Amino acid sequence: MRVFLETEQLVLRPFTDADADGLFALDNDPDVMRFINGGRPVSREAIHTQTLPRLLHDYPCFGTRGYWAAEEKTTGAFLGWFEFRPLDEHSPAVVELGYRLNKAAWGNGYATAGSRALISKGFTDLAVERVTANTMAVNVRSRRVMEKAGMSFLRHFTGDWPEAIAGSEHGEVEYVLARTDWEQRR
Repeated sequence: MRVFLETEQLVLRPFTDADADGLFALDNDPDVMRFINGGRPVSREAIHTQTLPRLLHDYPCFGTRGYWAAEEKTTGAFLGWFEFRPLDEHSPAVVELGYRLNKAAWGNGYATAGSRALISKGFTDLAVERVTANTMAVNVRSRRVMEKAGMSFLRHFTGDWPEAIAGSEHGEVEYVLARTDWEQRR
């Protein structure tokens, strides 16, 4: 297994086709998917034809992937994933941070630890200048992770989504962290 990043609690590694079962379970937990698709089930076919190809994509500006499987460091248990993906595939300047963890992982600090580690790696090793993250305005837990990772609220906006889900009427929020601000806080 090739490790991309480690924290005290986590190992972030590249996805493989063997992760399909873990992704299927993750994306079929209605609580996990509440703020993504309203908690609707996802088919195995969608995991193989849509999800895995996105997670296996390499970004030329990084020379690596933009999505990482998250495992609990001591047990190797699949916890979910982290996104640290350049918005322009050919420029590492601005990346999007995201995470999706299984319910058993919630409340253990994994999302914050993984986010902080990715932000640090981005600013120190990957030539990132700005990190951005979005969530539904009502997703208080995710917003708190962004804040604990050092990000600041930038704006409230309304996305144009094909299907409304509960809470989407309150819009979306964007958080950001610039390299200069991160360096000043260190």
